[in-house]
Amino acid sequence: MPSLSLNTSPAVAAENAPLVLSDKVQEALVITKRGTEELLIEADFVRKLQRSELSGKPLRIKLGLDPTAPDLHLGHTVVLNKMRQLQDLGHNVIFLIGDFTSMIGDPSGRNITRPPLTREQIEENAKSYFAQASLVLDADRTEIRYNSEWSDKLGARGMIQLSAKYTVARILEREDFTKRYKAGTPISMHELLYPLMQGYDSVALESDLELGGTDQKFNLLVGRELQKDYGQEQQCILTMPLLEGLDGVEKMSKSKGNYIGITEPGNTMFAKIMSISDVMMWRYFELLSFKSLTEIARYKAQVADGQNPRDIKVTLAQEIVARFHNQQIAEDALVDFVNRAKGGIPDDIPEVSLTGAPLGIGQLLKQANLCASSSEALRMVEQGGVRIDGTVISDKGLKVDAGTLVVQVGKRKFARVTLTA
Repeated sequence: MPSLSLNTSPAVAAENAPLVLSDKVQEALVITKRGTEELLIEADFVRKLQRSELSGKPLRIKLGLDPTAPDLHLGHTVVLNKMRQLQDLGHNVIFLIGDFTSMIGDPSGRNITRPPLTREQIEENAKSYFAQASLVLDADRTEIRYNSEWSDKLGARGMIQLSAKYTVARILEREDFTKRYKAGTPISMHELLYPLMQGYDSVALESDLELGGTDQKFNLLVGRELQKDYGQEQQCILTMPLLEGLDGVEKMSKSKGNYIGITEPGNTMFAKIMSISDVMMWRYFELLSFKSLTEIARYKAQVADGQNPRDIKVTLAQEIVARFHNQQIAEDALVDFVNRAKGGIPDDIPEVSLTGAPLGIGQLLKQANLCASSSEALRMVEQGGVRIDGTVISDKGLKVDAGTLVVQVGKRKFARVTLTA
């Protein structure tokens, strides 16, 4: 067996012998590190893997999510994919719903606090979160916990005792707090408690490894420190990159409109994936695909040899659509995409009934939910992005007469509109 020397933490600095890794541990390490930003502390994690292999006791791997919104997009699945990979390696994954911390509100790098949620909002969002997360995780092998289980029991005395384990100076090392403090932007006391409460979750769960986005690194490190204070073995942390959205610049976000929702229709998901750039495609392969690194390298070689990147992108789009729907829907989505690319009309488009003929084109597009406003609709007409029965509309003053017609806005929005007086 090959030996592998890794940088050690202070806790294992005295262990000078090189690590000798079994094939199983080496494979687990490669899978764990794929597509990640940072693994801390790697040598500690390798020893945890070795111990797990020898004892047969799986590691306890934690992912905490505050249910601040009811819908997940592909950006959220980056960390969920990693959880599933670790789950498939035989470890126990804990899907921690931050019902208590949601009521505190985490700024998460923003310059204003995230508004706390009501208990009703949390419960509703949590149901939706786990149902959607189960499209990635194996629900039967996932432990679901709520941090109110232990946080509510702390009470005022316990909260003060917990707060005594960390200094204000260390809390203010968190980047967003530092910026706000220097800028004179108010920081509420309850915000300072958030990293402590998230860190205490790791103590309560005796976590071996905690996952999170790069924007959560500080909070994950607090968990390590608190475990040490409570006499526990410290967890390792694994940070995942933030996936860029369809624009290839900003991180994927519903508020920025550059997202792909995991419950969107298959045709929509497919078309959105096909719209990403050829360069960004490889980033999506790395963070979202379950293809092996060898397969992805082969795809890159094929493109370098002259194959159209569009063909490889189709493979990615079909994989993602099949994961969240099924293979048949993925096949149908490809047919639909090709049909649209040829200027054809999809088979399955919304049926809309409107009254008020003759109706102005701006109002028609708005009422048919093809544009958010009549002003947006008129801009689309001006840009040549509106078709009725295949004919480009250029007259912003057009009054549409009664009848049934197929209306198209842009490349992906269609409706069969029946307009009456």
